[in-house]
Amino acid sequence: MSAMPTNYLDPHVLDKVARLELRARLVVEGFVTGMHKSPYRGFSVEFAQHREYVPGDDLRHLDWKIFAKADRFVVKQYEEETNLRAHLFLDQSESMNYAHDGGMSKFDYAATGCASLAYLIQQQADAVGLTLFDDKIVKQVPPSNTRANLGNLFQALEQAKARQQKTKIGAILHDLSAQFRQRGLVLIFSDLFDAPEEVLKGLREIQSRGHDVVVFHVLDKDEVEFPFERMTLFQGLEQMPELLCDPKSLRDAYLAEIEGFAEAMRKGCLGQRIDYVRVVNHMPLDVVLTSYLSARAARAKRRK
Repeated sequence: MSAMPTNYLDPHVLDKVARLELRARLVVEGFVTGMHKSPYRGFSVEFAQHREYVPGDDLRHLDWKIFAKADRFVVKQYEEETNLRAHLFLDQSESMNYAHDGGMSKFDYAATGCASLAYLIQQQADAVGLTLFDDKIVKQVPPSNTRANLGNLFQALEQAKARQQKTKIGAILHDLSAQFRQRGLVLIFSDLFDAPEEVLKGLREIQSRGHDVVVFHVLDKDEVEFPFERMTLFQGLEQMPELLCDPKSLRDAYLAEIEGFAEAMRKGCLGQRIDYVRVVNHMPLDVVLTSYLSARAARAKRRK
């Protein structure tokens, strides 16, 4: 395998999060019960289905009989017993490209979060995959616990960038809900700029499949503070027009609107027992991740 891209891996972030023993603190109660002891590394002996081979899959699970008959590579999948399957969903629509002066764009911030969690999950021998989307699914890396697959995931992140497309996260979640049949952990990084009712409907469909869903609502510092003072030409994103205005005249109305939107997302998620984490991209990422994981661990401990 070629050298693993590391632009989105921050050693400081990894060090802080790793101290929380990700395996015990991140995974959902009931998904993982201790370290997996099976020599199949996440596969039980009960066969479930086939899927197409992708680079990075464990060659031990290739079905050579099908290759001999049909000249194509497929992988045997089995009913998993204890290993976690984590799915990272990353929004790469145009609005994710925004960044305040001197700051990291929402997309780069979210991609760093995805890379950090993917690295740590794979280090625990759990399977992790990635889906990049805007108004459609752009790229997918199927869940696997191999280092080669982690390299594929990092490469996909390195090559991705926010595109000049609108967000259609509600429709995307609807499509993805039918793809992931085995229960797992779904971690979504997005600014959620779509109709709230559509977003919540999509989240509900994912959650109804038995997945544990975590939403990282990524916003920019400018979006939550609106620091503009002088007459400003605002550039439209996601096919919206430009707007020349005095920001002081609309600051209060804008802040009320963005706060109302975020609160609607928060309440809608909590009402569906979905974890909601509001993130502003000037926050230290290690603080964001460790704070959330610590709070989740505390909740899990109280339930025991």
